[in-house]
Amino acid sequence: MFTGIVEEVGTLLRVEPTGLVISTSSGLSDVVCKDSVAVDGTCLTVIDRGSDWFHVDTIPETLRCTRLGTLQPGARVNLERSLAANQRIGGHMVQGHIEATVHVLLTRDDGIERYCEVELPSHLRAYVVPKCFVALNGVSLTVIDRQHDRFSFALIPYTREHTNLGETKPGMLLNLETDIIGRYVAHMLNQRGDLKDNADESEAVNASPVQILTTSPFEYARGSLVQRSLYAVAYGI
Repeated sequence: MFTGIVEEVGTLLRVEPTGLVISTSSGLSDVVCKDSVAVDGTCLTVIDRGSDWFHVDTIPETLRCTRLGTLQPGARVNLERSLAANQRIGGHMVQGHIEATVHVLLTRDDGIERYCEVELPSHLRAYVVPKCFVALNGVSLTVIDRQHDRFSFALIPYTREHTNLGETKPGMLLNLETDIIGRYVAHMLNQRGDLKDNADESEAVNASPVQILTTSPFEYARGSLVQRSLYAVAYGI
């Protein structure tokens, strides 16, 4: 488990059929074999390391389903160690399980921020919610808006300077992971047969977290099953 707060940007040294070799500075000096590390948001296991590099295992499925399979030596990758029990969660809960790769459609510098729009695969539309979290290349970001086939976010100067999202431009491929809470809620409702299609799933994304958290118990009881489920998750009931 990770938090979406990148600790270091490493450099890809070698791409091998069964793994990647990545250079790193002292920021990840305590990483040892068998540790989990998020590489551009992909949870991988360290199998060897030196003073300024480490080697992670990959399988063909990992390379096929993430942007890692497209990278060449010299590429910069976001790195984060797995979450410790006593660590602050500066971003949000990130599993490191990439659900899709998406292309950047538009970038625009607006003052100090960079506004970006990326593709939104149809099978993930219900889980991308305005003002909620996604992870792109392992970076915890807040969704600004969501349209039918795309969603938007903004990069502050710190994020651009300390992650590889500073290289973001149209056509760039990014790893996408949606928020785990929304995925679990939708899965449980699907198992019960309460969520039949995307039209029903849209009930969940049309309610913002603020709306859910400020819903009175009376309104909660009258709400749809999807909205009641989100209310229950928010309050732990």
